[in-house]
Amino acid sequence: MHLGAFMMPSHPPERTIGEGLRWDLDQLALLDRLGFDEAWIGEHYTVPWEPCPAPDLLIAQALTRTERIKLCPGAHLLPYHNPVELAHRVAYLDHMAEGRYMLGVGISAVGSDLQLFGIDAEGGENRRMTLESLDLMLQLWNEGPRDIDTEHWKMRQVETDFDFLHYHLRPYQLPHPPIGIAGLSPNSETLKLAGERGFLPLSISLNPAHTASHWGSIVEGAQRSGRTPDRKQWRLVREIYIGETDDKARQQVRDGAIGRCWRDYLLPFYLGNGFADHFKQDPSHADSEVTVDYLVENSWFVGSASTVIDKLGQLQHDTGGFGGLLVMIYDFSTEQQAWEESLHRLVEDVLPHFA
Repeated sequence: MHLGAFMMPSHPPERTIGEGLRWDLDQLALLDRLGFDEAWIGEHYTVPWEPCPAPDLLIAQALTRTERIKLCPGAHLLPYHNPVELAHRVAYLDHMAEGRYMLGVGISAVGSDLQLFGIDAEGGENRRMTLESLDLMLQLWNEGPRDIDTEHWKMRQVETDFDFLHYHLRPYQLPHPPIGIAGLSPNSETLKLAGERGFLPLSISLNPAHTASHWGSIVEGAQRSGRTPDRKQWRLVREIYIGETDDKARQQVRDGAIGRCWRDYLLPFYLGNGFADHFKQDPSHADSEVTVDYLVENSWFVGSASTVIDKLGQLQHDTGGFGGLLVMIYDFSTEQQAWEESLHRLVEDVLPHFA
């Protein structure tokens, strides 16, 4: 099992953009030193708790401060980008990274982002835009430009009087860098797409009880195109915090960055959008029971190293096995020492049990 990270990036709204950016870069350098294989960096526009509209800019800076870790947008939200322009940016960044790069793509599910760009999510416009955009990008990288008109995008062949003007910027990794796509809901449609296209599947694992269904979605999608999916490519995203004891770890999570982010932002967002059932260990539990304490006990990997080993082993068993563990990164700037100790315990005490 290889180890990675998922960085929203998350910062309390009172933190300045510059402060958050500098902390993010420090953490990516730390993950690189600790031997993490990859880090995925999110993109949003109207979320003060996730103030990063351009993960590629953060990646470009992080490349100069890291040596081995792969850096990946997680994800570029395709409805908000012209696919021809984004294909060039991705290819250019792939060259900057000399292959230390993977591409994450998404359809966007934050209503305020979709409103800002005037996209009709209820009518499925964001999903159609994503599929059209992805097809254009792959066409450009694999075969070069041709005349294409979709519902939302267009591309044209380049025809000039000068033979030195033509499409030329293909990615460093041919025909293109590995592409990942994330899914959250049971029977996820985006994970079916990952299986169908052979993309890297990332499961936002809110509840171990339904994460196992994600593999079924991947398999169903793969059957559409005659593919055989590989569990080694399946990545699960989890909250992980390892303390000296179970009690200390739980207290640190409740009183620290994870607890505050979920109380002030993520729980109101998920519960307000009808996602309470995604977190429930038992469907009969009331929505009001879904609190930070509930998640600490039933969903997150919080505790001593031995407790986290047990929880991670149980998840491997319940899902049938997955190849990548992505640790959620929060703004631990006020508890940096405890957070770094948690990461060391994960790398040195937990991960060897899953080699």
